[in-house]
Amino acid sequence: MAKFNIVLYEPEIPANTGNIGRTCVATGTRLHLIEPLGFSLSEKAIKRAGMDYWSELDVTRYVNFEDFLNRNPGAKIYLATTKGKCVYTEVSYEPDCYLMFGKESAGIPEEILVRYPEECVRIPMLGETRSLNLSNSVAIVLYEALRQNHFDHMRLEGELHRLQWK
Repeated sequence: MAKFNIVLYEPEIPANTGNIGRTCVATGTRLHLIEPLGFSLSEKAIKRAGMDYWSELDVTRYVNFEDFLNRNPGAKIYLATTKGKCVYTEVSYEPDCYLMFGKESAGIPEEILVRYPEECVRIPMLGETRSLNLSNSVAIVLYEALRQNHFDHMRLEGELHRLQWK
């Protein structure tokens, strides 16, 4: 079963993290938060965006990127960045890989990006657009990874749900 991991590096906006948490619950994806966070996880904005799904979220916090690496040895990480050489649709996402996104104001630090040059992916944009909204970016890349893996664990749940309504 293809399950994925979303990694947020020092997220700053609680509503984005709440939206991402809701997307993770809806897709059976684990959420990893690398501190420092720009907000408290108890803030109303997180709860409002994540609604009543937050309690169902599989979420892990880390004190920094090295803590994340130490606690997830051998993790295959793809890093979403405007500096990526390949488009996010040009890689093959294997089950259990980690899709990493940077903080809203600055992205993923250069010292991390240079460690993974072949795993840096970008979402195409027109002109001088600096970046997309973080929660939108997560949804775009995550759903491509799910599509490549045939939505395998999601399809079964949908079919069971349809059967219950007959």
